[in-house]
Amino acid sequence: MAGFGKKLSERTSSIHADPTRASTTTREAPRTSPGRIFDAQNLVNQAEERREVAESELAFARKRIEELESGAAAAGAIDVEISTLVEVPGRRRILSAEEYAELRANLEGNPLAYPIVYLPLPDGRNEIIAGHNRVGIYRDDLKRAHIKGIPFKGTPLEAELAAVFSNLLAPSLPDYEKYRQFVRMQELSGLTQADIIRASGLSQGHVARIFSFSNLPDAAKELIAANPHRLGGNAAQKLATLSQNGGEERVVTAIGKLVTDEKMTQEMAVALATPKMQKPTATPQVTTISVGKKKLCDISVRNGVVGLRFTGKEGHTVAEEWSAKIAEFIRSNLATE
Repeated sequence: MAGFGKKLSERTSSIHADPTRASTTTREAPRTSPGRIFDAQNLVNQAEERREVAESELAFARKRIEELESGAAAAGAIDVEISTLVEVPGRRRILSAEEYAELRANLEGNPLAYPIVYLPLPDGRNEIIAGHNRVGIYRDDLKRAHIKGIPFKGTPLEAELAAVFSNLLAPSLPDYEKYRQFVRMQELSGLTQADIIRASGLSQGHVARIFSFSNLPDAAKELIAANPHRLGGNAAQKLATLSQNGGEERVVTAIGKLVTDEKMTQEMAVALATPKMQKPTATPQVTTISVGKKKLCDISVRNGVVGLRFTGKEGHTVAEEWSAKIAEFIRSNLATE
């Protein structure tokens, strides 16, 4: 994802408008062909205008967050009271235990290399745009009252998009976090999924794997959200297929075990969610023994078992007689071997 920002800048020019997102204001539809053509063109123009606005906001947010998070911006950082900082749900990037420990050790032993980015609010609070984990460690682990920060100047929507880009530009971002950020960007900008795919610079196959998380059960996504590093796009795609083919409960169970058991691999989770193929039961071969026209018994063989079935009113008595004869026959044959 290191080249995400550059690729986005290069590719946003290929984003197309989606006329289906045009306003649905209630009005009488034109009845003449020229009127319909004019109306359709008007809808396309409106969609094009919205597309241009969304594209502009995306470009501004990307450029601004890159500037603020660069080392050059650190010179303009100021001390911010941590007690004034507020977090918007869904923005914080989930770190693995190793990443969190590494960041904590770095912050404890060194000055803050990259200031946080925040949006000043009218009530005196400051909304975190980038640096949620840095703030959390300073506040909860290191018990510090201030942190270096840089104010973000822009609209609330631009601030939200900047928060999305801050996460997408982070190294080693898990596939589930990419999925979550892409969905947020789609909801915020109003662009189509195809637009965002083109803007991301990622391959079609990679993006398809990322969006396969959307086909997992909600219960499974809740489990992954707490530990997104445990499941990648390849395994998610396989599990999503299994879920859509009637294995929803098995998939949720497998993902639950994956996120709680460090010894379990993604391949093991897929195997656990895959239904076991039942071995077909062989039909036993039946031989009928008759005395003249009267059936004496049926002989069948299955799984190492020889079975005899005698019919008729005297079936039970006849079976006991033949049981003794068969036992004697086996003994005599063993004696001659």
